[in-house]
Amino acid sequence: MTLESLRKFCKKLPHVTEDVKWGNDLCFLIGGKMFAVASLDPTEGHAVAFKCTPEEFASLIEVEGIIPAPYMARNHWVLLERFDALRDAEIEAQVRKSYGLVKAKLTKRALMELEAPAKRGGAETRRRSTKKNKQSKAR
Repeated sequence: MTLESLRKFCKKLPHVTEDVKWGNDLCFLIGGKMFAVASLDPTEGHAVAFKCTPEEFASLIEVEGIIPAPYMARNHWVLLERFDALRDAEIEAQVRKSYGLVKAKLTKRALMELEAPAKRGGAETRRRSTKKNKQSKAR
């Protein structure tokens, strides 16, 4: 797997956004919360970090090329130092699980906001319809 193929995979997941943080880290987010972080620094070999369950954390860090993610290991994040440490399908499965774990922790409001634009036409449409409702009630 390459950084570009990881990016394409992440962008296919629903409601994913990306942002570059800390100068050289490409972050993939759902509802404003990170579920995967890839290094853009070629000297680091394009490492990628992702969240996993406590059980998976214990087994993944036993794999050569995977270590506890610096600063994030206490929240069960691992750092894949090399893309060849896991097969492409395994990386995709782990990133998909990370996405699910992070999405499951979003507030109801955040989840509603993710779904709202697709269902109602976006925030601008909601604002206009609210103004119309207030005007018709005033009459």
